[in-house]
Amino acid sequence: MRLDGPESGNFQDDTGRSFGGGGGGGSMLGCLLPLVASRFGIVGVLVLLLGYCAFTQLGGGGMLGGGPATTQGAPAGETKLDPATKKFTLQVLGSTEQVWGQQMGGKYQPTTLVFYNEYDQSGCGAAQSAMGPFYCPTDKKIYLDTQFFDELSRRFQAPGDFAMAYVVAHEVGHHVQDMMGTLDQAQNAQARSGTVGGNAVQVAVELQADCYAGVWAANAKTADGRPAIEPGDVEEGMRAAEAIGDDTLQKQTQGRVMPESFTHGTSAQRMEALQRGLKSGDPKVCTF
Repeated sequence: MRLDGPESGNFQDDTGRSFGGGGGGGSMLGCLLPLVASRFGIVGVLVLLLGYCAFTQLGGGGMLGGGPATTQGAPAGETKLDPATKKFTLQVLGSTEQVWGQQMGGKYQPTTLVFYNEYDQSGCGAAQSAMGPFYCPTDKKIYLDTQFFDELSRRFQAPGDFAMAYVVAHEVGHHVQDMMGTLDQAQNAQARSGTVGGNAVQVAVELQADCYAGVWAANAKTADGRPAIEPGDVEEGMRAAEAIGDDTLQKQTQGRVMPESFTHGTSAQRMEALQRGLKSGDPKVCTF
């Protein structure tokens, strides 16, 4: 991508900070979260990536209520944020602020992106690298572990700057949903539904955020007004969307697909949602 605009100042760098056992500080509301795979033996879990709130416990699934959460951070200064990654990520964030400011008629209120490594504490409870990037509606912040982009490239075979930008833009999409009341609607709908119905609501939320990411990309501009998208960017985004579809991840981790447990959409659905936003550039096409 050609992103030469200003970096957003709406960020918080928690890398190198150490977090001991503390209260959860909130709860992950409105999230139906399946156990997808284990990243650290039988203790850690990896939930589906790019969710608006992502946390589960061993044997998890269902609604996660409040309660204490314990974090044990890495020693201070052990992992630092790569300067090039930080610059690009904040340029993407700055671009989303510009685009959504225009799309929402100047009423957009920017989110804050929190960089952390290994562990952190969010308004929704403990943040851990195994959770993947997530948006917390309680404190209106995006949480991004510094190692995630490497994992996206190596483990999920989805390298490239547009794939990285898609991650950030998707989470910003959840912030847009929060501002528009969509997340509240989704939570209310989940409260009236069983597990399968609640999962379907979650899928709709995630696909709309994918579509919003496409809307941002379609409207992103360079400092001199040229489209920020370059040849090959769309293909990078499609690879990333395909790699993190529910069906693809389930095949990889458990050898079979269980549609009733989907929470983010199939690879085909995620690719279509991103493509729909890219082609239109209009958030009205991103239905919930």
